[in-house]
Amino acid sequence: MDPITILFIGGGLILLLLIIGMVVSVTSKRADLEERLGKYLEEEKPETGKPETSALTDWVNKRVERSSWGEKISKELAQADLKFKPGEYIALFIIAVIVVAALAYLIGGRNVVSAIIGGVVGLLLPRLYVKQQQRRRLIRFNDQLPDMLNLMVNGLRAGFSTLQAMEAVSKEMPSPLCDEFRRVVQEIQLGIPMERALDNLLRRIPSEDLDFVITAINVQREVGGNLAEILDVISYTIRERIRIKGEIRVLTSQVMYSGRLLSLLPVGLICILWFINPDYIREFFKPENIVCGGIALGLAAILIVLGYFTMTRIANIEV
Repeated sequence: MDPITILFIGGGLILLLLIIGMVVSVTSKRADLEERLGKYLEEEKPETGKPETSALTDWVNKRVERSSWGEKISKELAQADLKFKPGEYIALFIIAVIVVAALAYLIGGRNVVSAIIGGVVGLLLPRLYVKQQQRRRLIRFNDQLPDMLNLMVNGLRAGFSTLQAMEAVSKEMPSPLCDEFRRVVQEIQLGIPMERALDNLLRRIPSEDLDFVITAINVQREVGGNLAEILDVISYTIRERIRIKGEIRVLTSQVMYSGRLLSLLPVGLICILWFINPDYIREFFKPENIVCGGIALGLAAILIVLGYFTMTRIANIEV
C-alpha cells in the first residue's frame, strides 16, 4: 500500500478519535467534588472518586503540570472551563498539527511547504478555540455580575453572612456565575480562607469588575463597614460600565472586524493561491527574483501588522 495512503488513513482515524474525545470531554459532567475543585485543592481533596486513567496519561500529565508552562496551560483551561488536563491539551496540539499537515500535504500536491502550512494552521486551531471560549465565558460572567451583586446585597440586608450570600448566589444565578461561586463556597467549607478562595476565583475569571468586587469584600473583612451598601454602589457602577462598553462595542465592532478581515485576507489569499497555483507563488522565490520577492513579502508583512495594530488601537477605548 502507498505510504501516503497509509498516512491519510491514519490521519483520518486520529481525527475521528479526536472528535470523539472532545465530545466526551466537553459534555462530561463533574459529578464528584474532586472534579469540581480540580487542581486548586490538590492537597485537601481525598483520593476516592477519582476517574480512572491510564498510567501513561497520568505520567504525562504530572510531568506537564510540574512545569511553568504547564501551570499556564492549566490557568487557560480553567478560564475557558474546558475539562482537559495540560497533557491532554498538548496531545491535542500534536494531533491537530499531524492531521491538518497530512491533509494539506495531500491537497497541496504532496508538497512539503503545503504540509508546513497545514501544520501551522493545526497549531493555531486549539489555541484559537480556547481563547474564544475564554472570551465568551468572561462576557457572560460580566453580564451576570450586577444581578449577582443585587442578590448578595438583598441577602446581606436580610441578615445573611457573606458566605450565606455567596451560597445563595451559587443556587439562584445561572451558569457560569453559579458554577464559579459554588466552587468558592466548597473551597471555604473545606477550610480554605475566603481571601484565597476569592483569589482562585479571580484566577479563573480575570475580570476587572470582579477584581473590584473581591477587593471591596477583602477590605470590608479587614476594616469593617457596611458591605451591603458598598456592593450596592459597586453594582450601579458596574451596570453603567457594562452599558457604556456595550455602546462602544457596537460603535467599534465594524472597525475591529474590518481590521481582522483586512489583516487575514492577504495571508489567506497567499495560502489559497499556493494550493491552487503554486507556480505563481514560487515566482517570489526564484533565484532571479529572490531579492525583490523577499522585500515585497517582508514589506507586506510589516504593513499588515502595522495596519492591524493601528485599527485595534483606534477601536480599543478604555472605560
